[in-house]
Formats: sequence, structure tokens, C-alpha cells
Amino acid sequence: MSETTKKWYVLRAVSGKEAKVKEYIDAEIKNSNLGQYVSQVLIPTEKVYSVRNGKKVVKERSYLPGYVLVEAALNGEVTGHLRDNVPNVIGFLGASVGKQPEPLRDSEVKRILGLFDEIAEAEEEILTPFYVGDNVKVITDPFNGFSGVIEEVNSEQKKLKVMVKIFGRQTPVELGFTQVEKE
Repeated sequence: MSETTKKWYVLRAVSGKEAKVKEYIDAEIKNSNLGQYVSQVLIPTEKVYSVRNGKKVVKERSYLPGYVLVEAALNGEVTGHLRDNVPNVIGFLGASVGKQPEPLRDSEVKRILGLFDEIAEAEEEILTPFYVGDNVKVITDPFNGFSGVIEEVNSEQKKLKVMVKIFGRQTPVELGFTQVEKE
């Protein structure tokens, strides 16, 4: 077969099963001739963290839940195989009955792939944002166990100014996002 140009397509998958779809297609690429048609399978993900029991927990979550990006040279056989034989695949985005799916425009691909690069290079996003007026409990020494109300939030430095009642008096204390948890 002559080398055809590969374009990016979007596979719709059952939300939460994107990794299983990618794993299955990657195995098919290695074990069959699907590799000559499909070159890459990507799941758009981002890193987020939250604070659980005073510890920072980092997780990866799908940036576009329910979608898997596939770089492929599609023909009727490959399209049908990916749509009908891969578990947890609903179909192609932009495909109508009996027609080939529409590839992503180059500008969309550059934006999405560029966005992946930005997300990989960017700092992790905090999953539990804090707001002025929230009640929080300090979970690290020396004020462990004290409760207070947020007076100021500095998102850039990830710091909070919390009014804590110490010896019967309201005292401002500057704490990091990871030093408190919401009540």
C-alpha cells in the first residue's frame, strides 16, 4: 500500500474508559497490521492535586472526558474496525451514517497538541480552591487543630491569611494551601 497522509480524528469513548480504549488500540497496532494505518493514540490529560489528610495528592485526569485522539489514514475497513470492534468506543466525532469521519483541522490539532504541551509545562492546578469567608482547619504544626476564617487568598503564592482564635483573641496567620483543609 502506498503511504497515505495520516490525519487526526476524534474517537468518542465511554467516559472513564479512555485509557482502556487507548490500551486496546495500542495492542492492536502491535499485534496486527493496524499499525500501518494508525500511528498515534492520545488521551488529553492534565495533572491536578488536592489535599487529603494534610498530604498533597497528585492525580491525572482527562482534559476532554469521553474523547480519544487518533492519528490515522482511515479507509472503510479501518474505520469500521475502530468503531465496531474496539470495546467502549461509541463512534467517531463528526461521522454520519455511511460516511467517513471528518478529520480535525490543522488549526485544531495545533491548538490541542499545543495545549497538551502547555499543560505538561504548567504548574499543577489546585483542585480545592479556597475563597474569602471559608471556614478552614489547620492541619500542620504549630497551629494544628485550630479553626479559622479565610480573610485573604493569594493564588499566585498559594497562601492564605486566616483569622485564628488563639487564647480568646482573633490572630491573623499566614498559611499555605497545603496547611489547611476546608471544614
